[in-house]
Amino acid sequence: MSASGDRLGHGDIRRLLDEHGLGPTKSLGQHFVGDPNTVERIARLAKIGPGDQVVEIGAGLGSLTLALAATGATVTAIEIDRRLVEVLRELLPSSVQLVHADAMSCDWEALLPGGPWTLVANLPYNVAIPLVIKLLEHVPRIERMLVMVQREAGERLAAGPGGKDYGAVSVRVAYFATARLAGKVAPEVFHPRPHVASVLVAIERRIAPAIDPELASYADIDRLLRAGFGGRRKMLRRSLAGLVSEEAFVCAGIASSSRAEELDIFAWGKLAGCQRTLAPRDGASPPQPS
Repeated sequence: MSASGDRLGHGDIRRLLDEHGLGPTKSLGQHFVGDPNTVERIARLAKIGPGDQVVEIGAGLGSLTLALAATGATVTAIEIDRRLVEVLRELLPSSVQLVHADAMSCDWEALLPGGPWTLVANLPYNVAIPLVIKLLEHVPRIERMLVMVQREAGERLAAGPGGKDYGAVSVRVAYFATARLAGKVAPEVFHPRPHVASVLVAIERRIAPAIDPELASYADIDRLLRAGFGGRRKMLRRSLAGLVSEEAFVCAGIASSSRAEELDIFAWGKLAGCQRTLAPRDGASPPQPS
């Protein structure tokens, strides 16, 4: 099969697997896209073209990779499964840089020179959320993402305050970026067909974090998120007891009777910042001169 502009359908996916004696690996969450219209739609929604640098995680059998390469963008495709890497080497055009690596532990600084980069990927369901958070935290060169994930994961990534899907993950994303649901993907486009629906999530990194680090660090905020959402149904005065004083709630203009899911990233930032400012007066020892 020529790789220059072909798209892979379900029959092609099955044939490639049969020819190489392969099958999807459940532990890697492998579900291969076998619908040309879906990958072309994703490439179109990603708004990429000549001059853009694109990284794909989980290239699989190359369905999406081919569509991304056809836009004229420079594509780096990462695949953890060595068996599939051998297939991809035969299938993909030479313009695609193929990397055998684990996206959760690879050297992103070396892998993505320069910038900016756009991530476009069909992410394995079992690592989608931790991977997105890791990239937001540690790989600022990736400025935009369009990721296909399990619907429940996508709704958590893009949720706003007050909804049932809103949680610590949603706030962490909002610290670094804006996120929105960009479309639905039906189970029947995959091989094998998953038992869950998928969605596309568009994530765009903010020019600067939502909270000025001089007011409150990401670590300050994350500490409160873990405690606050760990006691999701509790009032914050209880779930944050020992971490946030009543005076800090007053300083931030937040009722201590509020619950974690009611606060947006800016409220969490105010609360963490006020607590840091007031901590010495709440019993902590003030810094001693050297």
